Amino acid sequence: MKASAAMRTALQRQWQEGGWLSWLLFPFSLLAAAAVAAKRLAYRAGWRRAERVGVPVVVVGNLYVGGTGKTPFIVAAAHALRERGHRPGIVSRGYGAAIGPVPRVGCGTLDPAVFGDEPALIARQAGVPVAVHPRRAEAARTLLHQHPDVDVILSDDGLQHLALARDVEIVVQDERGIGNGLLLPAGPLREPASRLRGVDAVVTNRSGGRDGTLPTPPAGVRAVDMDLVIDSVWRLADGERRPLPALPAARRIAAVAGIGNPARFFATLRRAGIRLDATVGLPDHYDYAHSPFAAIEADLILVTDKDAVKCPAPDDPRVWAVSVSAHLSDPTFFDWLETRLHGRTPA
Repeated sequence: MKASAAMRTALQRQWQEGGWLSWLLFPFSLLAAAAVAAKRLAYRAGWRRAERVGVPVVVVGNLYVGGTGKTPFIVAAAHALRERGHRPGIVSRGYGAAIGPVPRVGCGTLDPAVFGDEPALIARQAGVPVAVHPRRAEAARTLLHQHPDVDVILSDDGLQHLALARDVEIVVQDERGIGNGLLLPAGPLREPASRLRGVDAVVTNRSGGRDGTLPTPPAGVRAVDMDLVIDSVWRLADGERRPLPALPAARRIAAVAGIGNPARFFATLRRAGIRLDATVGLPDHYDYAHSPFAAIEADLILVTDKDAVKCPAPDDPRVWAVSVSAHLSDPTFFDWLETRLHGRTPA
């Protein structure tokens, strides 16, 4: 595990700063760029058609591969739209679950092995129906068939999934920005940075710190900062929930995160005043088939809510999950989003 973590750290450094490995992989990035351009051309020329599903669709995605904070933003967006009288539903690929040919639809407490960890977390926190399938248009149709009251769909990821027509595109980025600016595998980007000129809004997740250099948002693209604020902590063994100041006293505290950017979770904890004696960064969507907790010498272990939906730790009273919520720098952002959904010119 230590060797793989070191390899991930080295690759992330190359993706941020460049280096010999990045340049060695650069020809493959040119191939990726050509494939991306050909795909977009096919839709622009009408050779392939995006499917409309009958209700407005908001795609929340990213350019930087891995996690940037989309999940808490989607949960916040779902709550905000419900407060404004809408009935949102969520579609997602269901990464990590073997979905099969038929989309799966569920609400409330979902099995992450069946739906994927992020859809399971979104369903629990947002309280809206969720459909999962690699073909998101098919997921959306099935969702609307089973929940005909849904009047707006939020697509978890899917910025590059052009088969689903969308009315609003929102990119969530973090302090890493566009990294070295190169496409996979020489860099971290799924699409060229110029793609930002075509989206409607860019949300910058600042919870990992504000030291990164980020490109200026293109003219006409709405920009807003997002912070992830710790709401509470809860113990996996029995579900007991406490406010952060009431976290049990501990001599040694460790943090474990199987998300796209574990360092961001650790930074969020430190900003909240928690002293971390050890940190363990795991691969994104880590399935916890092998529990890392037994090997950790700590009196208290903190994990993300995303990890908690699949952690096999009910018998370890040391493990507590940290619940966060998204706070935006612009309090009118979701009013703007609703305006876009109604097809009016935004303020």
